[in-house]
Amino acid sequence: MLRFLESMQWVLFIFFTAAYAYQIFYLLVGLWGKQRGGVENAELHRYAAIISARNESAVIGRLIRTLKEQDYPSELLDVIVVADNCTDNTAEVARSAGAIVYERFNKVQVGKGYALDYLFKHIFEEQGEDAYDAFFVFDADNIVDPQFVREMNKMYDTGEYSALTSYRNSQNFCANWISAGYALWFLRESRFLNRPRTRLGVNCAVSGTGFLISADVLREEGGWNYHLLTEDIEFSIASAVRGRKIGYCGNAIIYDEQPEHFRQSWDQRLRWSKGFYQVDAKYTGALLRGCTRGGKAGMSCYDMLMTVAPCNLVTIGSLLLAASWLEDHAAEDQSETLELLFADYILPWCGTMLGKVEAHAHTPFWRTMAPLTRDAIAAMWDELQEEDEQ
Repeated sequence: MLRFLESMQWVLFIFFTAAYAYQIFYLLVGLWGKQRGGVENAELHRYAAIISARNESAVIGRLIRTLKEQDYPSELLDVIVVADNCTDNTAEVARSAGAIVYERFNKVQVGKGYALDYLFKHIFEEQGEDAYDAFFVFDADNIVDPQFVREMNKMYDTGEYSALTSYRNSQNFCANWISAGYALWFLRESRFLNRPRTRLGVNCAVSGTGFLISADVLREEGGWNYHLLTEDIEFSIASAVRGRKIGYCGNAIIYDEQPEHFRQSWDQRLRWSKGFYQVDAKYTGALLRGCTRGGKAGMSCYDMLMTVAPCNLVTIGSLLLAASWLEDHAAEDQSETLELLFADYILPWCGTMLGKVEAHAHTPFWRTMAPLTRDAIAAMWDELQEEDEQ
């Protein structure tokens, strides 16, 4: 019966290899394809740099300074901050650095998405919907390359894109293996995903910070309507579904501070995973329908579907179904089969995963659930061995 499980693993391996094989072509384009450029003599558009900040007084002044030092006409670039549920002096620091500051206090609608929506609506109400051609969105701990706005303007002036993403570099690459791993991931995303996508005319995915969104999109949608845990990928998925094009500007660089401690990375990755599952639940049907369009629009939907596909859940679910099948169909060697299944698959995998959860959990829910799960699996194993002895 274990051969059946091994066969299932091979089926999953072949399926996922086939599903992601197109990224081999992305790799080749990323290595040897030329980067897509913008308009050299571009019209100078009017922008606002948007910063959503919560208790970021220690770093926000540095970001605003790098935005004020852009190689771009200062009268065409405003810096606007929403100090969101702050308990420190973030608003005062931002004002002192030269930013326009809005303060928001809302304990019900919590999160970056709600803060952005609040800010965009206030800008439209007070300055008019045509005050800016587009908006840049940054995290408060970013540092922006002096050529960032000028390079993004060249790509935006092509008129092809509703949104643009940039190269998300790292401030602390050499801090340790965790921060270096993040930096390499964003390098891979930029060079071997977004760069080939733009070259081939397929949609990119924005990455939380350092991206541009056209004012036309916000006017059409009545603000920023993306409030899942990963609002950036939700916006990217919705853009692909609705046929809006997102491009990549590799010459526009921001420097982002990456986590240096495992717990920080664990919490962030856990939040991203939950956000991806939220996006799956909301958009999978629309993405599947979008894949049937064919052409670049269909490929954009397929690519975004593969970006958020819950491969781990599919793998685990398939193996659990296989285990259920074994239990229902095993004959004389049922007990031996289940013992091997537990000993070779379930116990080692659960032991590793639950050990990490117990070591790094800091909320009562996970501290309670991990040992309960471990005890339940141990009880199942003990019961199986007792039945075998009888």
